[in-house]
Amino acid sequence: MTSAVGSYQQRRTRLLQRMQPGAVAVIATAPEVVRNGDSEYPYRHDSYFYYLTGFAEPESALVLVAPIGEKPARSVLFCREKNPEREIWDGYRYGPAAARLAFGVDEAWPIDELDAQMTRLLANAPALYYALGHSAALDAQVSNWLKAVRAQGRIGIMAPSTTHHLLGILDEMRLLKDEDEATLMARAASIAGGAHARAMRFTRPGVFEYEIEAELLHEFRRHGAQAPAYTPIVASGANVCVLHYNQNNRQSRDGELVLVDAGCEFDGYASDITRTWPVNGRFSAPQGLLYELVLQAQEAALASIVPGRRYSDMHEAAVQVLAAGMLDLGLLDRKKYGSSADAIADKAHLQFYMHGTGHWLGMDVHDVGSYRDLTHEARPSRPLLAGMALTVEPGIYVRPGEGVPEQFWNIGIRIEDDVIVTDEGARVLSGAAPKAMAEIESLMRGQ
Repeated sequence: MTSAVGSYQQRRTRLLQRMQPGAVAVIATAPEVVRNGDSEYPYRHDSYFYYLTGFAEPESALVLVAPIGEKPARSVLFCREKNPEREIWDGYRYGPAAARLAFGVDEAWPIDELDAQMTRLLANAPALYYALGHSAALDAQVSNWLKAVRAQGRIGIMAPSTTHHLLGILDEMRLLKDEDEATLMARAASIAGGAHARAMRFTRPGVFEYEIEAELLHEFRRHGAQAPAYTPIVASGANVCVLHYNQNNRQSRDGELVLVDAGCEFDGYASDITRTWPVNGRFSAPQGLLYELVLQAQEAALASIVPGRRYSDMHEAAVQVLAAGMLDLGLLDRKKYGSSADAIADKAHLQFYMHGTGHWLGMDVHDVGSYRDLTHEARPSRPLLAGMALTVEPGIYVRPGEGVPEQFWNIGIRIEDDVIVTDEGARVLSGAAPKAMAEIESLMRGQ
């Protein structure tokens, strides 16, 4: 048995330990989605389902039965049957027999048997765990299963008396990455970091944003990433001040900046990296001033990432540096705000920095898990723990406006890295993407 299969089994065991004895859990993978005509979007499995199985085929479901008394736990995979004719057109299918062996489940059945088997598995089960309200199709199936079980009440068979939202439990499990996950995330970040370096070397005045995007996508696939983790942002000129710009169709010009927010997905895990660099390979003086400010803010945020510190501490650390810099550079009025604390209290910094300093990262680029300590009545920001993965991404975005120094107009900078929390602090995964100004300029000069 491979270590990967063992990891999935361990996750299923941990979930079973959190369930009521004898309860049943069901989780389905994502459906295939038609793009247009008879063409489908590239298939991507459901993250929760894949987290527990490692199984990437569509039309699949996992059922777990928690142990009770002398009855042991059971894992049951439902998947497509072998079909040699369809495999000619669509490729290999495991089928139930091979899937049971390859993915370490106790039983495997054809997906067409799901309804009949669930009626049997739910008989006299005390509780059902599933993704409440996550899928209208699954909600309808669950309703039909429960009706079928209740119809057997006259012969003494009882339906589950309670239902539980399964995803809340899985969210907390997924928040802490194991060694296999950390390895995959490091690989995704390494590939994406190399893609950013390639894009820097390629950039010059006159290239279109989509040409830079093509360099990124080429590097992703060349190194085995299955897809972008999200639609890449390749912004030049005034577009750098549009947070979620992704048209990527403008021609860059000499003297401008390019802001690239792009990551890839490798074996189910996302990277998410942002770098900003000068189109002509050299930062202007105003660009350099703001770049160094954002870099200092990121360094302060990274230093605050320590187990036991709260998630929100990194944002507060970054904002302190940014607000002080905004005052020093004249972006905020020193006469109006005597200190960075005054500016922050008045939320004046939001004119130039209007987003958070990071988010959870994992199988989803904006990964699951609460940002609040739900065990505390006041629900403050949750403490960091070793194994959590997140991005650290301060920025500054200066649009033309009254009272805004013209030298900074249309300068937008974001620096984003992928991090795993360790006992010692923040382990940066995305170091392959150059970040220091001198390093970027040297790379773009071909040195």
